[in-house]
Order: sequence, then C-alpha cells, then structure tokens
Amino acid sequence: MREVQEARNAIKVYDQFPQWNPASEDDLLTAHRMLMTALLDAPGQYRRRGVGVFGGGKVQHIAPPTHLVPGLMSNLLAWLDSADEHPLIASSVFHYEFEFIHPFEDGNGRMGRLWQTLILTRWKSLFADVPVESLVYARQSAYYEAIRESSSKGESTPFIVYMLEAILEAVLDCGETDQESDHATDQVARLIEGLQGGPRSARALMGALGLSHRPTFRNNYIWPALDAGLVEMTHPDAPTARNQKYRLTARGRAAAGLITKK
Repeated sequence: MREVQEARNAIKVYDQFPQWNPASEDDLLTAHRMLMTALLDAPGQYRRRGVGVFGGGKVQHIAPPTHLVPGLMSNLLAWLDSADEHPLIASSVFHYEFEFIHPFEDGNGRMGRLWQTLILTRWKSLFADVPVESLVYARQSAYYEAIRESSSKGESTPFIVYMLEAILEAVLDCGETDQESDHATDQVARLIEGLQGGPRSARALMGALGLSHRPTFRNNYIWPALDAGLVEMTHPDAPTARNQKYRLTARGRAAAGLITKK
C-alpha cells in the first residue's frame, strides 16, 4: 500500500511540475508535501530531529543540526537563483548540497532527484522526458557512495562527476537521433560554420557572429554546441584559461558537412 501511495503522490507531483520555480522555497515545500502525503506525519515541513544516511550497514552521513536547516536551505536556494554555473553543474551542486543538508525527515533522495530534474527542465524542456531520476535510483549504491566521497573530501566534485555520467546515460537511453544536424539550432549551426576554418577564441567567435552580449553567446551558442558534442575546448582541463579556444569535434565536422549540403 505504501508503494501505491508513493506512485499516486508522484503522479500528482509531476502534474504540477511545469509551474514550479526551482529557486522557490514555497514550491519546494509544496512539492515535498505532495510527494510525501500519507507517508509522513508532517509532509512539507523541514525536519525537527537529527537524521543520518545509512548504507551498507553503517552510517554514511550525519546531517547538520535541525536548527541550521532553514538557514542552510535559504542560502542554497538563493545561490541557485543567482548561480552563473552551467545548469548541468549547478543542478548537480544543488542536488549534492540538498542531500548533505537532508532537510526533511524522509523523502530527501526523491526530492533531490526531482529538483535536479526540475532545474534541468527549466534549462532544456527535453529533460521533462529524460528518466534521470529512475536511472539514479537504479544505481543507488553508487549514488550514496558519490555522496559519501564528496562529504569525505569536503567538495561536491565526485558527486558532480557521478551525476553527469548518469545524466549522459539517461539522455542516450532516450534514443538520440543519428542525424547530427538535428542538434544544430540556427545559432549552433552558425557557430559550427564559424569554426570550419580552425580553432577560435570566444572573442574571435563573437566577432565573427556579430555578437556583443557574452551571456547570449554562452547560453545560445557555445554551451548547446558543447553539450551536443559538436564543439570542444582546446584546454578542457582549464575552462577559464586565457588561451582557451574552441574547435569542431569529429561529430561537429560531420554536422558541418550536412549543414553545408543544405
């Protein structure tokens, strides 16, 4: 009966999914209340007692004291609202910090996965149909290990790597098209054309594309091209390097050929 109730709650949650703001505390609490109705005594409220994460027969993580939870969550949501990081990174950082805080008595894992999907969907609507949550749930032991490793190191990097791998697998499992040009929006197609002569810096690309607004270049041109595997950095280990340039991948060169034929 509990599983039936969980399924009913999840259906209600996803019916409301399109209207929520990832940075809204009210929406977060409303989502938890809907997700945990009839499963908790006080759904939609931050926990009032200490909790820990258990796995493999031992304690994996002890969450912060209850009196710190409201402030920690307020800070986390404020950070998300103004974060400059790429949505794939920002959503993963939020997910990890959310699990570290463990703000609710129960349902934290489901809420963390749900909220990361919400953040990604606000960036790209296709994520509403990508089963990230299901894939993470299916790899739960690795999920908790990534949380434990991040907590041990005092940084979210291991968890980010885990989540990016899970997201990639989920996207691929959805069945990507074999037509590389399907990824090429008008902006990305222009970017690809601008890189056919060889690697170019962001400044040079913006000049060639007639752009002066860096956020537009970043959000509509370079990030989508990087995400689609059409473009790569010449110095991927140092994204902010002064001599950073961008070049076409093998997939990008193939897409350039298709665009040229059109």
